[in-house]
Amino acid sequence: MRLPVALWLPLALAVAAAAAGQSPLQRRVVRDVLEYFHARSNVHFLFKERELDGVTEREDPSGTFVQLRLGLAQTTCRKRAPQRHCRVLENRRKPTCLACYKFDTSDVPKVLDKYHNCGPSHHLAVKEIRQRDEAECRAVEEAGRGGDTPYLPGMFAFSRGLPA
Repeated sequence: MRLPVALWLPLALAVAAAAAGQSPLQRRVVRDVLEYFHARSNVHFLFKERELDGVTEREDPSGTFVQLRLGLAQTTCRKRAPQRHCRVLENRRKPTCLACYKFDTSDVPKVLDKYHNCGPSHHLAVKEIRQRDEAECRAVEEAGRGGDTPYLPGMFAFSRGLPA
């Protein structure tokens, strides 16, 4: 019996993440980044979490900001036909993903804003890309603050008087 990736992958990730002592929001970000990465059309194999670097989790009145850098490793399993035991292939692609998420303060946190960037590790080290990533993450961190209120119908009313 073969289980779809959507069923066993989050469970396997949750078990691995719990062992690493990650917060629930960090585990959720790792799961979302892996789903995002595997949904890309140019990815044909399953990837496993290799390392987790630069984990930042900050709380403020508008919510919780989580930033992390996730190192991935290619496995022997194809993403269309996953198996239970997928071994990591040495000397294969090892992409790195930067993820920035902002969650609200509710009991079941909703994502207010997010940013992903996945690519070869040397690609993310390029100065221009690193600067863009930092700017995008700052924008994500600002989500949900006072100046970022959503537009609601009727907030602005423009009327034109009748001619006299």
